[in-house]
Amino acid sequence: MMEPREVARLLADEYSVKILSATFNAPRSANYLSMKFDIPIAGCYRRIRNLEKLGLLAPVDKVFTKFGKWVWVYRSNLKYVNLVLQDGEMKVFFQLTDRDGSEHSGTWSILEQRLEE
Repeated sequence: MMEPREVARLLADEYSVKILSATFNAPRSANYLSMKFDIPIAGCYRRIRNLEKLGLLAPVDKVFTKFGKWVWVYRSNLKYVNLVLQDGEMKVFFQLTDRDGSEHSGTWSILEQRLEE
């Protein structure tokens, strides 16, 4: 199950947003993402792992590079996300599309309880 605070944290991270945006229309490798957005390769792989754990990114294929190596390419599962402060509560509204094309949407509350004055 996805942890709402972790999702919100990753969606606030510049590199994670670049990775999700770049993989929205076409699968991309970690090396491509690292070079295109000047993300250190270790940080790129770390974010890819974190995005995968949350179901926001998925490996879709292995491709053979011109350097003779097989690498995974990744595609974003996130189709829609909105972070909203509503009635004093922070919420994340989202829509995901799995590899099989099935869609999932929902809402998460970031804080378990509202803070009282």
